[in-house]
Amino acid sequence: MPSPLSGMDPFLEGEEWEDFHTTFNTVIREFLSPQLGPQYLVRVERRVYVEHGDQDGPQWRPADVGVLRAETDGTPRTGEAASAAATLAPVPGVVPMPEERRETYLVIRERESRQVVTVIETLSPANKRSGGDGRREYLRKREEVLSSDTHLVELDLLRGGQRLPMLKPLPTGDYYAIVSRGYRRPRAEVYARTLRDPLPVIPVPLAKGEPDVPLDLKSVFDTVYDRARYGLSLDYTQALVPPLSEEDRKWVGERLANVGP
Repeated sequence: MPSPLSGMDPFLEGEEWEDFHTTFNTVIREFLSPQLGPQYLVRVERRVYVEHGDQDGPQWRPADVGVLRAETDGTPRTGEAASAAATLAPVPGVVPMPEERRETYLVIRERESRQVVTVIETLSPANKRSGGDGRREYLRKREEVLSSDTHLVELDLLRGGQRLPMLKPLPTGDYYAIVSRGYRRPRAEVYARTLRDPLPVIPVPLAKGEPDVPLDLKSVFDTVYDRARYGLSLDYTQALVPPLSEEDRKWVGERLANVGP
């Protein structure tokens, strides 16, 4: 069953992203592997980090102990009466708990040397959360790759969150693919798509002098959507975050008009 929308499905962002992220990377590997030839290997790898608490709100909360003082008539109290007049009672509180996060990404290596040639990253909501550990960790890894000769392909298929830092403003769009070739930096190729556009075919660079490998993101997305049967789990009546423009809301409503419950 295909998605009722022609491009990226924004309803995945709020309901099924973790599953989609992992499956999407796996299917990209399936699409790329037959095109690479015997001299390259593409593998799904994992990044593990710890995210601390609610990073969109206060990091720490006041102590959850309060003193309750009983009303008095001004008469001094002693003994048990004085103890009863001032009692300690707990107040509900929430402590920030560290949470282990695991994110997948793709690495293309030369088979013989195992040298990394290209890294393909599909961004997660944590990578785009301002001030979060996930964003700091991703930007640190990104800087390492950009400081090397390794090619970097970044896929931002999320409408929400903070965009990747660039030296020039990104073109207007809802979704982006950024291809940064190690031998052309700081120049990069930016592919922008709106909610209504099909996802593009992008080049995946290999060793210098070798032809790029095409990656059809729409075909990858359609395969993932159909294989995972997201049409059975997504609630297409939910409000999207961030909210759609009036024109996009109308367009989505028209596309969903024939979708069953």
